[in-house]
Amino acid sequence: EQAMHRVLAMPGVDKEKIGYAMLGTTHCTNAIVERKRLNKVAVLRIGAPAAEAIPPMADWPDDLKEAMDVKYYLVAGGNEFDGREIAPLDEAKILECAEDMKEKGVESVAVIAVYSPVSDKHEKRAGELLKSVLPESVSITYSNEIGSVGLLERENASILNAALKDVARITAESFVAALEAEEIRDAEVYLGQNDGTLMSVEYAKKYPILTIACGPTDSIRGAAFLTNMKEAIVVDIGGTTTDVGVLTNGFPRESMVAVE
Repeated sequence: EQAMHRVLAMPGVDKEKIGYAMLGTTHCTNAIVERKRLNKVAVLRIGAPAAEAIPPMADWPDDLKEAMDVKYYLVAGGNEFDGREIAPLDEAKILECAEDMKEKGVESVAVIAVYSPVSDKHEKRAGELLKSVLPESVSITYSNEIGSVGLLERENASILNAALKDVARITAESFVAALEAEEIRDAEVYLGQNDGTLMSVEYAKKYPILTIACGPTDSIRGAAFLTNMKEAIVVDIGGTTTDVGVLTNGFPRESMVAVE
């Protein structure tokens, strides 16, 4: 707010001409790193009996799991790689799970079905059943909208997305409120995402996981802009983390391996 106020107070700045406002934020990254402000998450994995061997978050740090107070539920369902059902979706069990989630005060749910990027029917139906029981304030993340076919990577990203819903909402709404306090009401508002592009406020609230690393990404894009260099290695030293990135043709090069 202070930085924006000082810029807008400069001579020659016409508020009427401001058509866009963009924020690159590390709030979501810091919430994970600091284990603070995370939602209480329920993980509904759809894949029994095929997906029983490794529980969710098996290799996560204990303090991160505790910060999210994670509840885990496993039900029958899911698909094979060619779209065939592993088993029919156990709708009665999902309703039981929803009642338990409600009783335990869950704030956000991550729904993950085996091979849901091939067929999202079980995830979507599970979401309908959960919504019929849970309060409207409980948000639902569907893994088919978050990641690719690998179950554990997609599940990990979906759990983090579910845990960050309130952080993203408060960050986005606070940015809009700060703009309105400066009487900037007509500008299109965006948040930075981690590929060097922008997303709408509503999209960011739904997929806060996409803001992870957008701070360093903004720095990398900024380095390209300020130096006119298209190929470079950029080091971003921040208040909480230090990040290294590679510029390829002026944009951050995406990592080819999973990020831990």
